Amino acid sequence: MIITILGGAGFMGAGIVRDMISDRAIINITTIRICDTSPPRMEALVNELGDPRLDLVDLDVTNPAKLAAAITGADICVNCVPTLAGHQMVIFEAAFEARVPYVDLGGLGTYTVKQIAENERFKAAGMTAITGIGADPGLSNVICRAVADELDAIEKINLYWAAELVGPENPVLVPPYSVSTVLAEYAHPSTQFLDGRHVSCAPMTGVEVIDLPEPWGRCEFMYSPHSEQLTVPLAEGIAEKGIQEFTWKLHLPHREHEAWVGLVKAGFGDFNEPVEIGGAAVKPLDVLAKVIQRNIEKNADKIPAQDSHEIHFAIGRGKKNGRPAMARCDVIVTPDPMYDGYVDACTSMCASIAVQLLLKHPRKPGVYAPEGYFEAADFFAEAEKRKFKVTKSFEYLD
Repeated sequence: MIITILGGAGFMGAGIVRDMISDRAIINITTIRICDTSPPRMEALVNELGDPRLDLVDLDVTNPAKLAAAITGADICVNCVPTLAGHQMVIFEAAFEARVPYVDLGGLGTYTVKQIAENERFKAAGMTAITGIGADPGLSNVICRAVADELDAIEKINLYWAAELVGPENPVLVPPYSVSTVLAEYAHPSTQFLDGRHVSCAPMTGVEVIDLPEPWGRCEFMYSPHSEQLTVPLAEGIAEKGIQEFTWKLHLPHREHEAWVGLVKAGFGDFNEPVEIGGAAVKPLDVLAKVIQRNIEKNADKIPAQDSHEIHFAIGRGKKNGRPAMARCDVIVTPDPMYDGYVDACTSMCASIAVQLLLKHPRKPGVYAPEGYFEAADFFAEAEKRKFKVTKSFEYLD
């Protein structure tokens, strides 16, 4: 099989490549097209991995011919180009025109809704697309599917993600993912599903404190703009069970949380609105990203070794056999030598799992979020091969 990965030498794309060439593969991969705008980055990745199946392609998503050439003839197109670069729908349509199945790492809600709106057109063409196949969205959606499947009637599902760093205090701010994404999570309103309908909620609201086991401890969660709340309560097998509430809440490591709150207070929440400096218009995002990157490079010797621990969990409440009930599903990812070389092993590995499950089994035409496409048991079986700890619990509440 031929896999095209757009943005294949970036942090997430490179991680997907690593997982696909590992002994965990469940499909026969003959070629992986690493398509990226940075030849040095691509060459460094190929030299490091040394796998003959890796093929380098110079990517220019603004050039229709080059984009089509990168996708055409592949068995799947994996879009790892950052969503906020603004090319999501162009790539989505290019895959459709090439009649190549499409997946991406998520569209921050807005693009996800636009993509799912094309469901009937994709079905008519016999085409398959799945949006948001990383960790959040991706794994988180499947967790919600697992919870929903345990209940006959659903009152609400609340979804959470928390990260914590263990080790010496880091004097350098190192973003957990792209600067633009973090700022959007802290500064942009989010859409949540409350009282049976989608409503807009102000940034950093919906605060909820939950005591988790160490190393997370007492965590303060908040609403954040994501795509899960736009798709899960509308999914087949969930919507018809009467769900009235679905929320997604975030907790970043405590000290890093304070830093991002401070940046938003300083005005970096309007990161794409240019400011004039010396007669030139510049975007705050461009300045901040450059300063952060320079600081990381300048102080690389001061960045201590830290272990990242993350927990994804969903709690569902409703009824089972006519009795009030609660179902919960947790996935914990803690440090392991398997994750060496990955920037975000959970996102990359879950994307690889989704791609391989899609290609291994007969495809279902249409455009789906993960909870509408994958069986939780299949996905979790692959996740456990990658040292993710999956636990499920159920209890009657009467």
